[in-house]
Amino acid sequence: MTSGNVNRSALVVEGGAMRGIFAAGVLDAFIESDYLPFDFAIGVSAGSTNLIGYLAGDHGRSRRILLDHARRDDFIDWRRYLKGGHFCDVSWLWHASYDEVPLNLQRYVKNAVPLYAVTTSIETGEACYLQVTEENMHEVFPASCAIPLFYRGFPRVNGEPMTDGGLADSIPVIRAYEQGARDITVVLSRPVGYRKRVSPAPKQMKQFFHDHARLFEAVLDRAERYNRALDFIESPPADCRVTAIAPPPDFPVKRFTRELELLERGYQCGRTLGLSHLQSTSVQGEGVD
Repeated sequence: MTSGNVNRSALVVEGGAMRGIFAAGVLDAFIESDYLPFDFAIGVSAGSTNLIGYLAGDHGRSRRILLDHARRDDFIDWRRYLKGGHFCDVSWLWHASYDEVPLNLQRYVKNAVPLYAVTTSIETGEACYLQVTEENMHEVFPASCAIPLFYRGFPRVNGEPMTDGGLADSIPVIRAYEQGARDITVVLSRPVGYRKRVSPAPKQMKQFFHDHARLFEAVLDRAERYNRALDFIESPPADCRVTAIAPPPDFPVKRFTRELELLERGYQCGRTLGLSHLQSTSVQGEGVD
């Protein structure tokens, strides 16, 4: 990603596991209104997989995955985890949903809006912003979504071990600004006013990261970076406009919610607020064919 152009428009979507159902609703509202005014998009974890469906124009794809595949024991299974397997098998989720739920890659390429998925380097603890292509997506998406502790091991991208992008950059609005975006729309997974608390790392997390000092530093610094991004959203530079779409305080979906009714309510909440955003911006339609 280069920063040669300024005055660009960017869409940033936060992750949050099952909380991603909110963004699924927002982005479906965008698809319904042919709303694609962005020069590039950046997604983190579930935000990145939501974005590929949006940029491919596949209405309802993310909703179907979260209401079906993500509720299966193949994805979330405490018993498997206690036996030494994954609690959240993000690799299974990506590949199974890719095989079973159509993804219009031709439209994604045609729309020509670059998508960058955020991962965290195991070696440096720094964020990596990887442009998603048809060739690398099967490596990039599982890596961006691989929550430490809950997914055992580190997926590799081009041979380099990676983990959940949310560790290093949960809400990459500052990155979007650095790349020339001066009109940023950000879809959050938490209500307006939320702040991440700084707390000591759990003992099991220290044990998990004992061979990865730089990555552990990223864990310790995560709350500060997260809140810095929220500060940017609330008080952006004078030459930048940031519009946030966030769930309400009573949003019913948590990180690992599996109740179908709650997930459907979360989706409809996102869709309603997505449509409200479009009404407030007087959308005329800008190009998903």
